[in-house]
Amino acid sequence: MRILRWMLIFVPLAVVAEFLLHNDMLIFATSAIALVPLAALLGEATEELALHTGPKIGGLLNATLGNAAELIITIVALSAGKIELVKASLTGSIIGNLLLIVGFSLLLGGIKHGKQRFDRNLTGMSASLMTLAVIGLIIPTLFEIFKEISTPGREVDVFYTQVDDPQLNIISLVVAGVLITVYVLSVIYMFFGNGTETVSHTGVDLDETESHGQAKWSVGMALGVLTVATLAIVGMSEFLVGVVEPVAKSLGVRELFLGVIFIPIVGNVAEHLVGVQAALKNNMDLSMTISLSSSMQIALFVAPLLVFISLFFSTQMTLFFSLFEVMVLGLCVIIAAFISIDGESNWLEGAMLLAVYIIVGVGFYFIGG
Repeated sequence: MRILRWMLIFVPLAVVAEFLLHNDMLIFATSAIALVPLAALLGEATEELALHTGPKIGGLLNATLGNAAELIITIVALSAGKIELVKASLTGSIIGNLLLIVGFSLLLGGIKHGKQRFDRNLTGMSASLMTLAVIGLIIPTLFEIFKEISTPGREVDVFYTQVDDPQLNIISLVVAGVLITVYVLSVIYMFFGNGTETVSHTGVDLDETESHGQAKWSVGMALGVLTVATLAIVGMSEFLVGVVEPVAKSLGVRELFLGVIFIPIVGNVAEHLVGVQAALKNNMDLSMTISLSSSMQIALFVAPLLVFISLFFSTQMTLFFSLFEVMVLGLCVIIAAFISIDGESNWLEGAMLLAVYIIVGVGFYFIGG
């Protein structure tokens, strides 16, 4: 969209705010806004590469790079030692996709078109994979909590998850490896094993697109844009992460709230808009694919991958999330599955998901502080 191109002006504005103005709130606002068009540009470059490589390889590119902006932001936060912020961002991404984006899609699409239908097989498999991911987070979390409870004299803090426990580190690495393996198997099944059309992470029908030769950029240009956008996202992420703590204090909120509610939206706005627009066009298969595949990629690929990436930094990230985060994730997966399992949707179901998102947001605003 043209407005996203105009928003690129916030990239140099963020640089000015960082190096000349030194205003935390201004740095936070400009870098956050700048990440929106950069993430969209990164996604567009990935799609253009996918059109040149064919449906199968293109599908794999999208399955791997679909949440590249989110991954870059969290790696930058991880390198800064903000592990709690990283976990909150991952939680917020999944919750935002399942509740906020699917909710808006069902609400607006239902108001315009009435009852809408989509592929039940898609939502059924997504629900199963998301349930597996939640189990993968619950096991390390419950292990560490029970261990703290059973250790005499050890204080139990269900909100502080940055603990030094060699056993927890091993469990997290094993679970992360299993989740990534399942994600790879799901990608192989979706793109090679089910005999259906190949749909990219952002919902583009790669088979159809390739047959019509609709690529607008050359391979060189796509790679160039991909490189520049990636470097710019790294820079804006460093600006954003560097001022999260003072901004949270000045706003009177916890970093957890910013991580769950605000930061995930920044990295996925462009993709979310595509999902809602698809619902308004009565293409619910496309809309649900965008939201559900993004959630699966975060839970089964990005989060476990960060566990292994953290080995290169001073502190290892584990899959020990706060009990509140894990419970909320589980409940979100359950309600999203119940609403979508019949293959039909209406505006009331969308309103219900948005209501749950508001309740969750209020909970994260007050929890732990």
